[in-house]
Amino acid sequence: MKILFDNVSEAFSKMVTQRYSTSFSMATNLLGSTIRADIYNIYGFVRFADEIVDTFHDYPKRALLDRFEQDLNHALEDKISLNPILNAFQKTVHKNQIDRDLIDAFLKSMRWDLDKKIYDTQEDYLTYIYGSADVVGLMCLKVFVHGDQKQYEALKPAAMALGSAFQKVNFLRDLNADHDLLNRSYFPDTDLTHFNEASKARIIEEIERDFEKALPGIFNLPSEAKFGVYTAYKYYHKLLTKLKNTPSKNIKSTRIRVPNYQKMGVLARSYVKYRLNLL
Repeated sequence: MKILFDNVSEAFSKMVTQRYSTSFSMATNLLGSTIRADIYNIYGFVRFADEIVDTFHDYPKRALLDRFEQDLNHALEDKISLNPILNAFQKTVHKNQIDRDLIDAFLKSMRWDLDKKIYDTQEDYLTYIYGSADVVGLMCLKVFVHGDQKQYEALKPAAMALGSAFQKVNFLRDLNADHDLLNRSYFPDTDLTHFNEASKARIIEEIERDFEKALPGIFNLPSEAKFGVYTAYKYYHKLLTKLKNTPSKNIKSTRIRVPNYQKMGVLARSYVKYRLNLL
């Protein structure tokens, strides 16, 4: 029996989430107990792939990503992997019938990060965001609806919009690191060497439209997912507000954060709304 190994693998995915993202970990911990582990497993998978292309500068990134994908293929086929992250992820994929095309779209965006530095067309920009963020939201949605395809299709546009909003907020927050350290420019028609208020306003307006499209879908999520996803939404909305109130020159030179005490405030207000059935 491999129950113990699966439990250890899932514990490892949870630890990865906690160490890499306190905000995502906090939101995941607010999900119902029947879905929490699967979301940790998804995060562990996407985080490791992202680490390969973003931080392993002294190692052969392409070879590592190739090997990671090959190991993933074996894990999905064999339903086991000695890599605990992939073992946990394959379990979640099979349990929730996560479509392979979502995984492939994610890996395509990760491969683009190996070589592609400037996203100067709207088509490439949207394709990258779909693969790097929207499909992650759709993987999570598969978990939230427990295989209910009708509910999945109904909530799919909102889940994609929320994934897009989260990713674009990350792009705006990480403008300095992406441009100056990784030489990447994700926003089309935006000169990051002369980033100004007009460019910032245009990007923020785009993100606000995504948030507006996502919110009704959050309200229609199953109850065990609603509180955690709404809290994540409110956290990112808070971060967007801070970015909106930060001069463009400061966004380019520093990384804007939401302090822990403000995160706790977001959590408390979200919990009150949840308990009062206002979500």
